[in-house]
Amino acid sequence: MELDAFQELMARTYGERDRERGVPAGIAWLAEEVGELARAARKGTHAEQLHELGDVLAWLASVAEQLGLSLTEAAARYAGGCPRCSAVPCSCP
Repeated sequence: MELDAFQELMARTYGERDRERGVPAGIAWLAEEVGELARAARKGTHAEQLHELGDVLAWLASVAEQLGLSLTEAAARYAGGCPRCSAVPCSCP
């Protein structure tokens, strides 16, 4: 699934509820999910890691939508490799 399509799906699925919560609550949920992903990465199964990664993506899409931003545009910053040195792999000191 493409990032724009995913962001649109999350907006249709959860957008009204997420807008009622507001950006600060969305950021809090995103941070909580990142913590759960960190725990799964250290001690979880592959399935648990995949589950938590999906939750992080969903909350990231929600926050982006509420801020009027595009995940695709945000990812474009890295389209040419490292945004500082433009190398792949990064050759920054």
